[in-house]
Amino acid sequence: MARTRVRISSLLALSAGAALLAGCGSGDEPRSAGTPGAPKDKPVVVVTTTWEGAFAKAAGAEDIQVIVPQSVHHAPDYDPKPSDLAAVAEADFVLYAPFEPYAEKIKEAAGSRAELVEVNLDNDPDKVRAEVAKLGALFGTEDAAKKWEAGFGTEYDRLNKDVQGAWPEGGAPSVVSQVFTVWAAKLAGATVAGTYGPEAVTPAQLAELSAKKPALVLDNAHMSTGTVLPDSGAEQVKIVNYPGDDLDLISVYRGAATELKKAMGAS
Repeated sequence: MARTRVRISSLLALSAGAALLAGCGSGDEPRSAGTPGAPKDKPVVVVTTTWEGAFAKAAGAEDIQVIVPQSVHHAPDYDPKPSDLAAVAEADFVLYAPFEPYAEKIKEAAGSRAELVEVNLDNDPDKVRAEVAKLGALFGTEDAAKKWEAGFGTEYDRLNKDVQGAWPEGGAPSVVSQVFTVWAAKLAGATVAGTYGPEAVTPAQLAELSAKKPALVLDNAHMSTGTVLPDSGAEQVKIVNYPGDDLDLISVYRGAATELKKAMGAS
């Protein structure tokens, strides 16, 4: 992501206190979506955001701690707290995305022996299945990952048919999508006429994309730059990539399906 900005300056200052926090605890602990008192043979997983957390939960992890609050839409802007470093120091795995390079710095500052795992954050169903299977193998939770995948496949197919049932009479809608929301176009069975981002649309791109006369513009709620194709007549749809604190990845698809149906006038 070309515009990623990373704040590392506070990490070394925090590292001295991390060891103390790891030993005595803190009142400002990262939020956990895992089961309290999970068996010690279960991996302790620290994730940078709820998106990685949802992948970990889908793969069968139970003891999951999220560093960046959901309210921070652009994760690389987050300033780590001492409790974040304490959590990483106790982790077996630290999950991060390629556009979050500060994760390795957090691990180093905390003195953690955790395995740093890069996650391909893309809600395309095929990529989700691949990542969940990979994480399940790492965590030793393959059976749980397979069970989740089966349920995911059933629900995805249902949502796909539901959204396609809302198509206008002319058939599959033509869409322009932000590069990180193309998965939602696939969910809708839409025709992708063009993509933009992650940078703001340039005047040349505006003319090119508007000329394609898309019915819908799929905008990334976490990186929105406002109205993408003004005066084009296209309906702009806000697509959310990150799940909530419950780390339910399937809810992201349900939310997208609802927004897509509304945009097509069939809610």
